[in-house]
Amino acid sequence: MHQRQDRRPWLVVTIASVVLWSQIAEPILAKPRPAEITNAAVQRDLVYKRVNGTVLTLDLYCPEKVSSPLPAIIWIHGGGWYSGRKEQCPAVRIVDEGYALASIDYRLTKVAPFPAQIEDCKAAVRWLRANASKYNLDPDRIGVWGFSAGGHLAALLGTSGGVKELEGTGDNMSYSSRVQAVCVVSGPGDLLQLYRDATGPSGAEMNPKVKPALEALIGGPVEEYKTRAMAASPISYISKDDPPFLIIQGENDPTVPVGLTQSFFAALKAAGVDATLKIAPGRGHGVGGPKFDPVIKAFFDKYLRKTQGSDSNGG
Repeated sequence: MHQRQDRRPWLVVTIASVVLWSQIAEPILAKPRPAEITNAAVQRDLVYKRVNGTVLTLDLYCPEKVSSPLPAIIWIHGGGWYSGRKEQCPAVRIVDEGYALASIDYRLTKVAPFPAQIEDCKAAVRWLRANASKYNLDPDRIGVWGFSAGGHLAALLGTSGGVKELEGTGDNMSYSSRVQAVCVVSGPGDLLQLYRDATGPSGAEMNPKVKPALEALIGGPVEEYKTRAMAASPISYISKDDPPFLIIQGENDPTVPVGLTQSFFAALKAAGVDATLKIAPGRGHGVGGPKFDPVIKAFFDKYLRKTQGSDSNGG
């Protein structure tokens, strides 16, 4: 697997400084009721990472009847990086289409700032590969699907393959954290521009939670920590070897402006990435639901079910 050579040198210093920040204990939260699905074997609370006293787990959903290794999809929940849990998993419906689905928890901003969140997501990808034979998964066919903050992390997984500064440390480091397909629903691709939109003249029309959520992720006013915002932005890492993207966005989203998503999509296309943008007329931030199941299924079918050649990004 080749490593990218055009990474910005400020990443090492910026991310290293963020990692050194002190962390606080996560308060006890009542767990939402786990998502259920018919005809699925569910294994809950599988530990995929331990870091600084925090135990991170995932729920693995698989079809009950399996004849060959399954393509796998990671679901990353939303919640502004400060809330949400793996039990909130609308993506579980895709298990009925013959996919394994891993819904993951990751460190929230009340526990640790960036880059903890993307390090955890990458650790989950590596764990799936390391345990592929145990759970009958295909290690060369792993996709990711996320909503809102989870969509941001899904996009960052897709564009930052090979970026050592975002890999973190721990077990399974010999396995690749690259993914083969990315579905982003209402997720921001450029955090610096999102902050400027939220604090600019049109900011009064946006969700008031955007600004504090970004500041909690980055560690302060984004204009004062521009390099951190850039380091956390999927758009900073786009290159032609990124996996295919499907982006779903509401036309009237007050949290992630549609223009921001259009710019991210244009950057992907300009780099030669196979990307598709679906804008839902009249819809807001909560775009999605069963209506989009056919297009999402078709996307993952196209890129996770085809025969992988020697140029696979799997490892």
